[in-house]
Amino acid sequence: MFYSKKLKKIKGIQHCFFSRKGGYSTGLYKYLNCGRGSKDNKNNIKKNLSLVSRKMKVKSKNLILMHQTHSNKVFEIKKNDFKRKIYADAMLTKNKGLALGVVTADCVPILLYDKKSKFIGCIHAGWKGAISNIIKNTISRINKIEPNSKIYASIGPCIGKKNYEVDNDFFDKFILKSPKNKKYFTKKNKTKKLFNLRLFVADKLAEQKVRFDHVNYDTFDEKNKFFSYRRSKILNQGDYGRCISAISLV
Repeated sequence: MFYSKKLKKIKGIQHCFFSRKGGYSTGLYKYLNCGRGSKDNKNNIKKNLSLVSRKMKVKSKNLILMHQTHSNKVFEIKKNDFKRKIYADAMLTKNKGLALGVVTADCVPILLYDKKSKFIGCIHAGWKGAISNIIKNTISRINKIEPNSKIYASIGPCIGKKNYEVDNDFFDKFILKSPKNKKYFTKKNKTKKLFNLRLFVADKLAEQKVRFDHVNYDTFDEKNKFFSYRRSKILNQGDYGRCISAISLV
C-alpha cells in the first residue's frame, strides 16, 4: 500500500494506492486483483474488494467503481446515485461513507480532494482519456460548483517512460493535438518512440492550477508490486489483474 504524503495529512479522508499484495487471487492474478473485467475467479475479486472496503472504512456496497471506457466523462455521485452502473473515467462526490475507486494496470490513477467544496475524486487517466481532457473536465466540474477551489491531487503508480514504447501513429495523434506534445516523446529507433505518460498527466493538472504530488513507481518494472497490461502482453499471458486506488470521506 502506498500513500500521498500530502493527502495523508488531510483530516477526514482516507486514501490508498494499493499494490497487488495481500489478497485472495491466485495464478496470474495473485493476490489483490480488483479488476471485475478480468477472467479471475469472481468470488476472489469480491473478497479482494471487501478487503479494500475495510481499509477505506466503508461498507462493501459503498466502494464505488466505474465501468472505465478511456473516455473524458465525469460522474458526480449524489444521494443514491451510486446504485447505478457508472460509465465514466472520473468520479466526484461529497458524500461521507463512500469510497471512490479506480482500477489500473499501467494507466495513471489520480486521487484528489478539494478543501473548499469537500469533494473527493478519482480519475482513470490512460493516454486516450488524458489527451481527450478527462483531467480538465474533472477539475472544471469542481470549479463550476466551487470557483475558489483548492484542489490537491496525487498521481499514482503507472507505466514509466522507459517501458512505454509507441509507434509513429501514436506519436502523430499527440502532435496533431499540439506540436508542443513532442516533449513527451523520446526517439528509440526509426519506428518506435518512448512516451512519458506521467509527465503528460502532471502537466495537464498543472494547466488547471492543481497542486499535486507523485507516488512514483513504474508498474511495468515492479512486477511483484503491480499488475501491468503491457508486461502481460509481452509475456503472452492472455489476461492481467488490476490494482485499485481509492479515496473516501469518513
